[in-house]
Amino acid sequence: MHKAGLGKKGEDRAVQALEAAGMSIIARNFRSQRGEIDIIALDGEVVVFVEVKAWSAFGIENLSYSLSPKKQSRIIETAKYFLSIYRQYYGRAIRFDVVFIGKEAVTHLASALTEHV
Repeated sequence: MHKAGLGKKGEDRAVQALEAAGMSIIARNFRSQRGEIDIIALDGEVVVFVEVKAWSAFGIENLSYSLSPKKQSRIIETAKYFLSIYRQYYGRAIRFDVVFIGKEAVTHLASALTEHV
């Protein structure tokens, strides 16, 4: 499967897992000039910005290689942009999660990014 197809399928699996955990999906593939956020969801009153990693060849132990400080910065800047447009979410608690889609399992890592908006 090509990269875009694998990514879309992974995001679909991530959405299913997040909804099964009780989250509501606000947006998918939200883009700004600085980057993209795969999924934006509500976990109760918390706005959750989710990066999805769907890999067939690498394990979760390799996750840090794809979440460089530069990538994290782009996610954070895009989150700020989202909050500036959708003012109804501004001022709420936020969280940055990662959903890892492996060969067999879906792993949800809450508060995976350490930076703050």
